Amino acid sequence: MRELRRGRTALGRSRTRVRPAGRTRAARTLVRVQELHDAPLAPLTTFRLGGPATRLVTATTDDEVIAAVRAADAAGTPLLLIGGGSNLVIGDKGFDGTALRIATTGFRLDGTRLELAAGEVWTDAVARTVEAGLAGLECLAGIPGSAGATPIQNVGAYGQEVSSTITEVVAYDRRAGETVTLTNAECRFSYRHSRFKADPDRYVVLRVRFELEDAGGLSAPIKYPETARVLGVEAGDRVPAATAREAVLKLRAGKGMVLDAEDHDTWSAGSFFTNPILTAAEYETFLTRVRDRLGDGTTPPAYPAGDGHTKTSAAWLIDKAGFTKGYGAGPARISTKHTLALTNRGEATTEDLLALAREVVAGVRDVFGVTLVNEPVTVGVSL
Repeated sequence: MRELRRGRTALGRSRTRVRPAGRTRAARTLVRVQELHDAPLAPLTTFRLGGPATRLVTATTDDEVIAAVRAADAAGTPLLLIGGGSNLVIGDKGFDGTALRIATTGFRLDGTRLELAAGEVWTDAVARTVEAGLAGLECLAGIPGSAGATPIQNVGAYGQEVSSTITEVVAYDRRAGETVTLTNAECRFSYRHSRFKADPDRYVVLRVRFELEDAGGLSAPIKYPETARVLGVEAGDRVPAATAREAVLKLRAGKGMVLDAEDHDTWSAGSFFTNPILTAAEYETFLTRVRDRLGDGTTPPAYPAGDGHTKTSAAWLIDKAGFTKGYGAGPARISTKHTLALTNRGEATTEDLLALAREVVAGVRDVFGVTLVNEPVTVGVSL
């Protein structure tokens, strides 16, 4: 093994290794990966929070990703995967192990079939599909992060979810030690959930494949009431895909959900809590709490969630429990634009953020009897 040493960088002590990339056919040649030690992870997250990693490896090809994962697994080293960093809450002590930053690139469009490398910037990929006149992802514009994270969370917004267009996910199966291709059904998608999220230590997403729609430049049918209202159309109507994308971007920007380094309302993970899904009995108890708190004339948001379940709005719960926009006196506060986003005002620590999150969870539970669940992945900490 030949090792080339570099000087210290802003991210920590830098080292570039040239080494075998694993046992796959394509990886028999030597590949070059960037390796840093004592590397701050905060700059790699949209919260800009978290301590350093013992070791940070940046992989730019699938073979490099697989090689880094295999090396960590063989050594028994804890492994943290980082894409766009938009869904991570990393503890102030950092991560004692190898953090693998997936920076792979690849955008391939064949008719209506799209394949994205895991490291592709999601917002850019959506824009390119709209420019190509294809429908299916336009209402997912402006969501920060990488393409590889979208199937894990079953990312969704404004009436669209990636599960409706994903056909296959190519992943490295750490348990089997091989690359596998999972069909849409095998991904077991549900609301903000998937097979990958259920078993986070098993799969490393490498590529995501989609089947989009050629509707002559029009969008998919508009489903979300707010989007339809802004566009001036009825639910189910189509509009030019570019028009739908722009409307969604404006809606997201108005809620601080489009990244802007100058706007601390965007120093967040977007929606910090998922919308609660309640059983019939839980929903009746919830309605009683609502009437007790807000009076008989108040009707909370409610949406059918299958099998007798009802989904309600986490943002509504937070607001009605007394945690309004801008709530908080410390360096971590609720966004001034949207109650569902917890934000770093510039000097926060992860513990500041968690203290605010715990306060919100406890307050909503006390008032409405509903326990909110955090959407971002926590590393070395928990609520």
